Amino acid sequence: MNQNHFERIKNDKGFIAALDQSGGSTPKALAEYGVQESAYKNEEEMFDLVHEMRTRIITSPAFDSKYILGAILFEQTMDRKIEDMYTADYLADKKGIVPFLKVDKGLAEEANGVQLMKPMPELDSLLKRANERHIFGTKMRSVIKEPNEEGIKAVVDQQFEVGKQIIAAGLVPIIEPEVDIHSPEKEKCEALLKAEIHRHLDNLSEDENVMLKVTIPTEANLYKELIDHPRVVRVVALSGGYSADVANEKLKENNGLIASFSRALSQDLNANQTDEEFNTVLEKAVKSIYEASI
Repeated sequence: MNQNHFERIKNDKGFIAALDQSGGSTPKALAEYGVQESAYKNEEEMFDLVHEMRTRIITSPAFDSKYILGAILFEQTMDRKIEDMYTADYLADKKGIVPFLKVDKGLAEEANGVQLMKPMPELDSLLKRANERHIFGTKMRSVIKEPNEEGIKAVVDQQFEVGKQIIAAGLVPIIEPEVDIHSPEKEKCEALLKAEIHRHLDNLSEDENVMLKVTIPTEANLYKELIDHPRVVRVVALSGGYSADVANEKLKENNGLIASFSRALSQDLNANQTDEEFNTVLEKAVKSIYEASI
């Protein structure tokens, strides 16, 4: 593990950019960026276009380590290059931004009010490649829709089981049990989730450290105990479908919780913008998310 990266993520001010839209969410991400499905003929061309989009974001002067601590990458992005450097090396060496990797393979069908992660039989080989590509940490997402104790326990059990596999590979896992913002009992889901996460954190050894990625809670500062837990490097928040303005306002109510936004970061960017327009729009988003995070 890179100790400088660890100290930066744990202690510095800023937020983590989520640039990890994967196969299923890529067409939507491109469409929001102004690139319609008619612009590509197949998956290969689609991924070329989304890498161009991410390259434009990462190389922008607005994508600045003064505000951004880390960036979460999609597996294909990790294996591609920016200015003849692998993306993670470009982030770390050129930008001073810590690279993370999304490792989950998507969500299983809903059961007991939750969606677990699909099996990851090739995780060990992916983690080996992540180390070769100088990745610092990983991210994996599950979704909670109902306050079902059995379902929520299964989500957290799975997250921490895989998290320990990631720790054993020398990486820091971001454990992401997202609570659906549209859940009619969101607050109750969050109370059950907090208790279950706390139980698992207390069972970690001193050399097992994790990060958490959570939906911004309905009750402000609900996760303060988790933020302060000695086994937690940092707790970050997803925007979860909230607009940037709403996500930022909700985030400001939670001391110590920082952003890891995807949609809220890129929602106003467009392929047809000039570089000057693009950089101005991105800078505004970056600074607003940073302000909400500190």
